[in-house]
Amino acid sequence: MNYHKYYSVDVVNGPGTRCTLFVAGCEHKCVECYNKSTWRIDSGFLFTKKIEDIIIKDLQDTRISRQGLSISGGDPLHPANISTILKLVKRVKYVCPDKDIWLWTGYKLNELTLEQQKVIFLIDTLIDGKFIKSLYDPKLYLRGSSNQVIHKLR
Repeated sequence: MNYHKYYSVDVVNGPGTRCTLFVAGCEHKCVECYNKSTWRIDSGFLFTKKIEDIIIKDLQDTRISRQGLSISGGDPLHPANISTILKLVKRVKYVCPDKDIWLWTGYKLNELTLEQQKVIFLIDTLIDGKFIKSLYDPKLYLRGSSNQVIHKLR
């Protein structure tokens, strides 16, 4: 899996202060996507154990009380990302059980494959649905268009 950006301190992509990872790879190609540079699965940088270790260390840093991890993209549930994302969320839940995980995907919750559902089983909040320009609403909380749904899973 590749990623584009990692923010160790983020107050925009989810509630509270968080760590945020933007992964590469998206099949949806939404019109007027604000993150088109992440569409290609081979773009960005290789996600390594070193980056994963940094995320865990940042989540455990007591100098900044982080609420959790946000994972966006691209699309974390792109078929090429599933195994790495699953490994990451398992580790976060094991090592940092007090931290929540939010994940954004263009896929709909009721259409997920069994492999994608394995990730969903471990996260706390899912924002699903493609960005649809005609449904854009800048007043929406943590989503771009009104078709996107925030699912509180835990």
